Amino acid sequence: MKSILATLALSAIGLTGAHADSGPMMPRNVPQAYTQECAACHTAYPPGMLPARSWQRVMSGLDQHYGTDASLDAATVTQLGQWLQTHAGTYKRVNEEPPQDRITRSAWFERKHRHLEPAVWKHTSVKSAANCAACHTGANRGEFDDDNLRFPPGLDARLRRGWND
Repeated sequence: MKSILATLALSAIGLTGAHADSGPMMPRNVPQAYTQECAACHTAYPPGMLPARSWQRVMSGLDQHYGTDASLDAATVTQLGQWLQTHAGTYKRVNEEPPQDRITRSAWFERKHRHLEPAVWKHTSVKSAANCAACHTGANRGEFDDDNLRFPPGLDARLRRGWND
């Protein structure tokens, strides 16, 4: 009974235990600044894809955000930082902090994509492993279900083999 009540309470505030391949991961209350600022350059990653400590480091280093100055005003940093902390990943596969706090270097990401050739990430229609929307049709909504994958345009048959696992 307690677990049912806890599940209902978490669902009511948008904190479901969704995983990257089991439905939407993006909380319902996404701050407009997150979509505006973060999604302007890359996928607005669901906060559950990284643990809280990784998000802390990401938000404290925006002036050198993976080679780009992504600085924001202090109020926006505070707002987004608190939101990311509230919704950070806590489930088993996100407990570890990936190298350089990169989602694409996390053990679960590498395991899910292990069959893809390195050339896929460099393909002109993909550009990098951080471009989730190249293959995941619901990435902008935080949906990464394997049933909703597409081949990036121009990907040859040899590079498509990774989808057949």
